[in-house]
Amino acid sequence: MGFDVDLFVIGGGSGGVRAARVAAAEGGARVALAEQSRMGGTCVIRGCVPKKLMVFASAFGGALADARAYGWEVAAGGFDWGAFRPRLEAELDRLEGVYRGILGRAGVRVHDDRATIEDAHTVRLAAGGRVSARHILVATGGHPVRPAIPGAELGLVSDDIFRLEALPDSILIVGGGYIAAEFACILHGLGVKVTQYYRGAQILRGFDDEARGHVAEIMRASGIDLRVGTDVTGLERDPSGGVRAHGTLGDSEVFGAVLFATGRAPNTAGLGLEAAGARLGRRGEVAVDEWSQTAVPSIYAVGDVTDRMALTPVAIREGQAFAETVFKARPLKATQAQVATAVFTQPELGTIGLTEEEARALGPVEIYCAAFRPMHRAFAGRPEKALMKLVVCAATRRVLGCHIVADQAGEMIQLAAVAMGMGATKEDFDRAVAVHPTMAEELVTMRSPVRVA
Repeated sequence: MGFDVDLFVIGGGSGGVRAARVAAAEGGARVALAEQSRMGGTCVIRGCVPKKLMVFASAFGGALADARAYGWEVAAGGFDWGAFRPRLEAELDRLEGVYRGILGRAGVRVHDDRATIEDAHTVRLAAGGRVSARHILVATGGHPVRPAIPGAELGLVSDDIFRLEALPDSILIVGGGYIAAEFACILHGLGVKVTQYYRGAQILRGFDDEARGHVAEIMRASGIDLRVGTDVTGLERDPSGGVRAHGTLGDSEVFGAVLFATGRAPNTAGLGLEAAGARLGRRGEVAVDEWSQTAVPSIYAVGDVTDRMALTPVAIREGQAFAETVFKARPLKATQAQVATAVFTQPELGTIGLTEEEARALGPVEIYCAAFRPMHRAFAGRPEKALMKLVVCAATRRVLGCHIVADQAGEMIQLAAVAMGMGATKEDFDRAVAVHPTMAEELVTMRSPVRVA
């Protein structure tokens, strides 16, 4: 049977674009890709990239204050969202163009349209027409969800933040994950009065307890009103024009805006996956095997739509592995072990490997940890402390986990990931000569464990 294309990719985010480019440019495949929104997907258009640019913007207030401590004569005015937002949008436009250029140069045919799956080898375009494909790759990502409470439509989700006409004077952020914590720090840094509710006992569930507690302590010290053990039961429009939030503790408070950062769900509704024979999980995620293949041999899925590990570099690695395996005859599995990540709070949390709690459940461990005021902050009179932590297997001496809370922790954890990926032991870290004076030198100068468990 002849097919119109060898590969049809549904979704123009990081994973889909990588798979399409590699299959076409390196695998010699005839490739088409459909994207119903903007090329670049969540990360480029409404996620990592605009968020990180807002992180940069939000840090300048503190940097200006530090500059005065270092002898600079500076006068800081208020943050001008109206000046920042057009430049942000222009940068996203530029990056979208870059993604389109990547696909164009690879010879990928792009459909700016919604695509659905009709059967194992057929894709239907919303604007009309069908495309037959030897293989179909679903890379549609995910979307933020609102909780099922009265008045939920009055709340914002993360996608909305980048489109605000003006910043609110105050905001309630509901949630305790990395998106909630990041936006709490960002908006606080931009001059918004921030309150954060989280129903659990501590924010950043799943991260190392000591590290996430350290982040929470700094957030509160900076002026963020972080409240745990509480949640929102409903929203209503207040006569003042704000949003009144009702809490589980019987409280009621008016905010300029409410942001729900309470989770994301895979974009699989209406795609036709189940009708074609693929299986969906409880949350709507596409069920795949270790090769990213669904129950239908010709249909694959990568990235957030599979709900495995919702990180852009992971989606890219999965897209690469799919293309290598199917179109370059180089079987490759996208391993999700030892994946470093960063939470862009202020300061950042960088982490890789096991938490102390996870490691202790597997056997005896040694914990090396140092909390200290970095030189640049101490000189400026800032009280925030950095945290460096290594979790070490007592038997093998391998470093099982590394957790950093500090400015530029994301940059530091990337290099720690290389060492840990090679199986580095605590003695390997010890043999490294410290770069002085730096924060990162603490990772190689901690000689005695603070506890053994």
